[in-house]
Amino acid sequence: MIMSVVTSSPLEVETLRDGVVILRMNRPAQLNAMNVELVDALHAELDRLAGDTTCRVVVLTGAGRGFCSGLDLGGFGNLPGSEDMGTVQSTMLVQTRIATLVQKIRRLPQVFVAAVNGAAAGGGLALVLACDVRIASESAVFAVSFIRVGFSGCDIGTSWMLPRLVGAGRAHELMLTGRRFDADEALRIGLLAEVVAEEELSNHVDTVVDSLLAAPPMSLALTKRGMWLALEMPSLDTAIEMENRQQVLTSATTDQPEAMKAFVERRTPVYRNH
Repeated sequence: MIMSVVTSSPLEVETLRDGVVILRMNRPAQLNAMNVELVDALHAELDRLAGDTTCRVVVLTGAGRGFCSGLDLGGFGNLPGSEDMGTVQSTMLVQTRIATLVQKIRRLPQVFVAAVNGAAAGGGLALVLACDVRIASESAVFAVSFIRVGFSGCDIGTSWMLPRLVGAGRAHELMLTGRRFDADEALRIGLLAEVVAEEELSNHVDTVVDSLLAAPPMSLALTKRGMWLALEMPSLDTAIEMENRQQVLTSATTDQPEAMKAFVERRTPVYRNH
C-alpha cells in the first residue's frame, strides 16, 4: 500500500512502505528521455537518499510505456553556469552531469531494483545496468544506442558495467552495433534476473522487495557494496579479505542474531539497525 506520494514533474517519488521508495521517471510522451529537468530531479532525489537512513530499497522505473529512451534528442536544455562556456566545455558539463547519476546509484547504500517497463536505450540502459537487481516486463526493449547517433558506444559507464554483466564478447557486439534486443535476449545473456508479463511487473517487484527487506539493514548495504567492489578487485585473496571484514562487522550487530533466530523460528524478523 502506498503511504505517500510526492509528484514533481518530471520525477515521481513514492514511499511505497517503510524502507522502500519508488522513483518513477515521468516524461511519458518522450519515453522518459533525459533532459536537464529530469536529470536534475534524479540528482536531487539521489542526494536526499544519501542522508535517508530509513530507506533500504529503491525501485527505479518509468511512467507510461517506456523506462528511459536515453538523451532527449529534441534538446537536453542548458545547465546553469554553462552559458558563457565554449561548446566543448559545456558539452563536458552535460556529459559529467548525466554520468554521475550512475556513480551515485552505485555508491548509495540502498539496493536499487530496476523495474524495466518498456524501452531502455542509451542512458536509460546505463541506469538499468547501474541497478543491483534488474527485472523487466516482456515488452521491454534495450539498446546501447550511442553509436547509432554518432557518438562512441562507450558512455555513462556502459563500457565497464555491460561486459561485467553479460561478458565481454556479447557486450562488445552490442556496443559496436547499437542494435535493439528484446527482454528474452536480455534474460538469456544475463542482463536481467527475470522477465514477467507486463501486468505482473509491479507485483513481482514487490515480491523481490520483500526478499530484500528480509535481510538486516547493514547486511543488505554491505552486500551491495561488497559485490560491486569484488568486480574491481585484482585477486581472490583481496576479495576474501574484504568478505572477512564484512562478516565480522555484521556479526557484531544485534540484528544478526535476530535474523538467525527468526530464520529458525520461521517468523518475520524485527530489525532495529543496531
